Amino acid sequence: MSIPYESENHHEPPDLSPRGGRVHISARHRGADATTLGSLALQLPHVLMSLAVVFLVVYAVDALFGPPWWIPLGGWAVSGALVFNHRCECLLARWLFGLRYPTPEEGRKLKTVWREVTVRAGVDGDSYQLWVEDSAGINAMAAAGHIVGVTSHSLRTLTPARLAGVLAHELGHHAGGHAWASLLTLWYSLPGRIAWQLLRWLAARVDRLSVGAAALLIGVLGAAVFALATATYGLIFLPLATPYLLAALSRRSELRADEHAAGLGFAEQLSTVLRDDLDRTEPVRTGVAAKGGRVRFTKEGVIARLLASHPDVHTRLHHLQAHLEEPR
Repeated sequence: MSIPYESENHHEPPDLSPRGGRVHISARHRGADATTLGSLALQLPHVLMSLAVVFLVVYAVDALFGPPWWIPLGGWAVSGALVFNHRCECLLARWLFGLRYPTPEEGRKLKTVWREVTVRAGVDGDSYQLWVEDSAGINAMAAAGHIVGVTSHSLRTLTPARLAGVLAHELGHHAGGHAWASLLTLWYSLPGRIAWQLLRWLAARVDRLSVGAAALLIGVLGAAVFALATATYGLIFLPLATPYLLAALSRRSELRADEHAAGLGFAEQLSTVLRDDLDRTEPVRTGVAAKGGRVRFTKEGVIARLLASHPDVHTRLHHLQAHLEEPR
């Protein structure tokens, strides 16, 4: 499908040249890449645990008060589709992510740059919702099915081309399915996580039980864990490694979003934004002033690096450099 396109801003700075002519909208511009599929697979045990928790709760309510248990269970099962509803996304943007509508001035700049990004990608930009976060940092976000947010500081300080590079990265998250998969798995794993926190809260108070009651509780839980481990050939312990595997996939999804931005011609602009951020934050990360004018350097722990959801800036710049060196 194609639609006529002319730049809405005839005074666009030369660092972001709008493309005229006809815009070709691809029939399929959103999917689920390998990182998304891997994340969904790793979250499956948590989702199944949530399903078990919800089933036990609604079955108990059914036994006590009478409503058929399958009605609330079915309602929960299909509730995830609401994250793609326009009105629900507006509520999520406001109350969960703390975003707001752009001011008229912000909206003009944001819509013009976003339109250029989506034109290059062959995407209908009007199908997405543009939001602003009041923040002093250079950042943006992609969430749910159609939410794209950017900080007010980014709108004030970034040139249109650099802002386009940041937005192209967020469009890459939507194109790869990272945004909707992240929110969907968060929603469907929530009952299981709440149940796990409740168990931890009860375990922290086991010392208040009598010796006999505590020994009985520990014995029952130990027998249950042993039985489950035997029946699943140890797969029950896989969730212990899930946070590290999910973090690794999250880092890979960030690199894929960078590749998407680079494929649209924004490798140089995104690299510039990352280098500026590195120059601004590197002194804070690498050392702090100590007494006598000396500087004490610190290293980030191994566990923290393994659990990091984003790759370090040096890694991102290294991958983008390969696109900058490609012959044009």
